[in-house]
Amino acid sequence: MEKKTLLVAFSTQKGGIGKSALTVLMASYFHYVKGYRVGVIDCDYPQYSIHKMRERDKEIVNKIPYYKEKSYNQFKTLGKRNYPIEKSPAPQAIDAAKKMIDEYIGESPDVIFFDLPGTLNSEGIVQTLASLDYIFSPISADKMVLQSTLEFAGIINDRIISTRKGKLQGLYLLWNMVDAREKSDLYNVYEDGIGELGLSVMKNSLPDTKRYRHEMSEIIAPIFRCTLFPVDKRLIRGSKLNLLADEIEELINIKQK
Repeated sequence: MEKKTLLVAFSTQKGGIGKSALTVLMASYFHYVKGYRVGVIDCDYPQYSIHKMRERDKEIVNKIPYYKEKSYNQFKTLGKRNYPIEKSPAPQAIDAAKKMIDEYIGESPDVIFFDLPGTLNSEGIVQTLASLDYIFSPISADKMVLQSTLEFAGIINDRIISTRKGKLQGLYLLWNMVDAREKSDLYNVYEDGIGELGLSVMKNSLPDTKRYRHEMSEIIAPIFRCTLFPVDKRLIRGSKLNLLADEIEELINIKQK
């Protein structure tokens, strides 16, 4: 039986809510820490921010001996290369994924993560979303963000999941950038309303912390967000990133595929 590659996207209508950051963090954690074979399709047109991050990361590794040695030691330990990142317009994203699967070094990838725009008006977007296995939509307690994302999730749920017009097995909302000073009662009220819409919210949330902005630079320091290395163990505590990765791993049932 041919092994199935899971197609997983971070998608929502609002910008600035962390789709690209989550894609990089999960791809790196699944590939370098959990040991899965991973690929990324960057559909963040026109900036293609993840693809550009990979180019910046490679330049720094080639320039700084410390990171060059770190990269070499990681390859020796893991026995595999960095995960591939390809850029593609969203309507052609599935074709790009198929090509990546065909060209993947060694066995085919376990999971391909997509950084997708949330607009449903562009030609081919709904068909692309219907061809995925799972969608994760980051949300915040901001009313405009929440309303926009709920509209997006509701349409996906009504057009694709409920009607079974596609492969999509599940859509999950994820609280991101959670301010610890905000009352949990507020989130409970929001979740009650979300539940009435027939939508699911993940158990784990991500805090609003500056460490999520720590990218690799020429200054040697612990790295959080990077395409070539996993998050530094010294920064994991309190980030809840590991807990979120564990929950996603369970929800997409990747171990049983």
